Amino acid sequence: MATEKFKGMTLDQLDEELVKLKKEQFNLRFQAASGQLENTARIRVVRREIARVKTVARALRGNAPAAASK
Repeated sequence: MATEKFKGMTLDQLDEELVKLKKEQFNLRFQAASGQLENTARIRVVRREIARVKTVARALRGNAPAAASK
C-alpha cells in the first residue's frame, strides 16, 4: 500500500513531507499553466499523496474534533 511508507513516520516527519508535497504541487500547477508540464498524471499522484499524509497525521493526532466545534 502507498500509505505504509507514511505510517512509520512521526508527526514532524509527516509535516515536513506535507510541505515538500505542497511545494511540488505548486510547481506542477505552474508548469501546467505555462504548458511546460510533460507528466500530467503527476498532479493527481501528488494530490493523493497529500491526502494520505493528512490522513495518517490526523490518525496520529487523534480523532477528536477540532476546538471550533462550539
